[in-house]
Amino acid sequence: MITGSCLCGGVAYRITGALQPIQLCHCQQCRKAQGTPFVSNIPVLRSQFELLRGTDLLKEYSASEGKGRVFCSHCGSPLYSHRFNDPTVIRLRAGTLDQNVASRPAFHAYTDSAANWWLINDDLPQYAQAAPTTSEK
Repeated sequence: MITGSCLCGGVAYRITGALQPIQLCHCQQCRKAQGTPFVSNIPVLRSQFELLRGTDLLKEYSASEGKGRVFCSHCGSPLYSHRFNDPTVIRLRAGTLDQNVASRPAFHAYTDSAANWWLINDDLPQYAQAAPTTSEK
């Protein structure tokens, strides 16, 4: 079992099942939402995600149509995002995990809007826009 929480510990969750590879998104919206050069997302089936506490602390913001960003209203920690047209998956913020995991980054997405002050110095695939879906790879 994998657990995670926000900075203040008011929101806690657990994940059952194996984690998918980490996806690194460099789009301007993710950068602004995180305050970092990119965000580290892990797709998680909602059926494998359980809130243990803090439901009352969750707030959601929609910066773009069809997508919600969920965060702790007490400490501001971003926890996950989700698309309204796909209620089966959330995009968990990897930095909220409580323990080390075997999952590793798989690719960089939206590199055409990456911060010019952060160099991508690895051999992972880079996509100027969204990464292809599994069926397109």
